[in-house]
Amino acid sequence: MPSEADELYAALAARPRTSAVAGATFIAFSGIFFRLSGTTPSTATVYRTGIALPFLWILRRYEERRVGPRTRHARMIAAVAGFFFALDLLLWMHAVVEVGAGLATVLANLQVVIVATAGWALLGERPSGRLLAAIPVVIAGAACISGVLETSAYGANPLLGVVFGLAAATAYSAYLLLIRRGSGGGRVFGPLLDASAVCAVTGLVVGTATGDFVLMPGLPALGWLLVVALTSQVAGYGMINVSLPRLPAALTSLLLLVQPIVTVVAAAVILGEAPSPLQLAGVALILGGLLFVTAPTGRVRAAVAGRTGETAPSIGGE
Repeated sequence: MPSEADELYAALAARPRTSAVAGATFIAFSGIFFRLSGTTPSTATVYRTGIALPFLWILRRYEERRVGPRTRHARMIAAVAGFFFALDLLLWMHAVVEVGAGLATVLANLQVVIVATAGWALLGERPSGRLLAAIPVVIAGAACISGVLETSAYGANPLLGVVFGLAAATAYSAYLLLIRRGSGGGRVFGPLLDASAVCAVTGLVVGTATGDFVLMPGLPALGWLLVVALTSQVAGYGMINVSLPRLPAALTSLLLLVQPIVTVVAAAVILGEAPSPLQLAGVALILGGLLFVTAPTGRVRAAVAGRTGETAPSIGGE
């Protein structure tokens, strides 16, 4: 008889659209929970990924019984991916501090354009016309968020926040490229476990070296970090990774844009974040540019009609 874990996995796999939206929504609150915890970026990185490890270990055990163990090479790739995931989290949380959870999360989603641009610059891959058209649009959006065009922009230092956000998106791009190579064969939680373990160690080393890590942040902070570990690190990434191979590219891109939209709205309601009208215009430019690159109108219509296609480039992070 199938176990409860088998039934849960089958239920998620059978409803990939629901799983993608739920996973993106879980991840959308990670920046908000970080702000509520009141901890430092390295402290949050260590505890977020460290707390998730025993839960991911249990899920990996189930996964390996279902599809078999991974190769040592695959595990090494996932481990290296964890280093870049640590850089992503550290840089992104510094962006949250400087420009707010909502705007920092929008900036982190620029990894879609960064991956394509890196392939163009480093590998000579021919860029699509949509990518070339979107690059100036998202650059304009980032400029609007940075506050260089106004004096009333939201954030402690919005320009520095944009720098951190773009650097985080670059690190997340490297993480995605590696974690995909370390996955495969229906494996979700094994690669995530390895990457999370290395991420926790890297965050500890960086935090100790810079004096940013706090060993005992207090019970309220630990409570919020437990919430973000379970909702984002375990449930959010798990649901998204289960759903991605089962959805058309266009529809996946559209569904995962739920994450930055939810973060901007929730951060305004819960944290009182109030980006300026020009910064909100920057949000619209970035999200519009991402949608233009990843989900052309004709493919979205085909996806909604139920036709399948290739796997989408991942949107979202943190």
